[in-house]
Amino acid sequence: MIGPLSSVSSSYCGRFAPSPSGPLHAGSAVAAVASFVDARAKGGKWLLRIEDLDTPRNAPGAVETILGQLQALGMDWDDDIVFQSRRIHAYQSAFDTLLSLNRVYPCGCTRREIADSAVQEASMRPNGERPYPGTCRLGLPAGRQALSWRVRVPEGLYRFEDRWQGWKEQEVARAVGDFVIKRADGIWAYQLAVVVDDAAQQITDIVRGEDLLTSTARQNMLRELFGYPQPNVLHVPLVMDQQGQKLSKQNGATALDLSRPLEVLQQAWVDLGFERVAANKIETFWSTAMSVWAQEPSRANLHGNHQRPYDPR
Repeated sequence: MIGPLSSVSSSYCGRFAPSPSGPLHAGSAVAAVASFVDARAKGGKWLLRIEDLDTPRNAPGAVETILGQLQALGMDWDDDIVFQSRRIHAYQSAFDTLLSLNRVYPCGCTRREIADSAVQEASMRPNGERPYPGTCRLGLPAGRQALSWRVRVPEGLYRFEDRWQGWKEQEVARAVGDFVIKRADGIWAYQLAVVVDDAAQQITDIVRGEDLLTSTARQNMLRELFGYPQPNVLHVPLVMDQQGQKLSKQNGATALDLSRPLEVLQQAWVDLGFERVAANKIETFWSTAMSVWAQEPSRANLHGNHQRPYDPR
């Protein structure tokens, strides 16, 4: 295992939470490297959670492949791996809490109806979000059956500080509306599961790709409803393909080439905006990267578009 930069114990607890829809690629490597180095540079824990709730998308053998990829890159995790598919009772309990508080309601709207409403009202957000118009908020219309369950989003502005990108804010009620926490296919939604799991694992710091930046306000809203502590967040730049799209499994991103694991790490480090590390083995890469991450934040994001570097706090 690659040890922390400092032997001083820390209350820091981070996590990496891939979905087993395929092997890790260059984009997921960036998020993994950032979360790992942030945890280890602070002498903290780094946990691994497999987000396998979306069973139709789970690929056979993907979990074993991902574990092997992380180990080949010198990233060993602390404690037992958490599988979301084994925590259905926890999500049901959280749902029951919201139900007792009258914070959730059944919805009979289809995706097409919501999309059509967004087009008619010209309310499609730049990030592709389709705000829910509140059709079922006061009760299911006559003749409708519940397809999903939504949380009642209160009015108000939610502000948070991202360690990389600074202060952000979102009026969730207008930008998103009442969002789904249990899907029409019966699967618990990501937004609920991730909040429940982070609290259960006592996660203090979330480091992930900036495609999830717009999910932060609604997740913070849920944490507020449950009385959970709010973790620190850091959203790192995404890796784009030649067409300018986010590199992802859905877009056919190729698996990491682990015949050259050190080069995979170097490329992820460069994608984060740092200079290549002078290292000829994985252990040297990590020790140097931890030192840079902890002590020289001004070198972060040299090639990115953000105006401020990350905060090493």
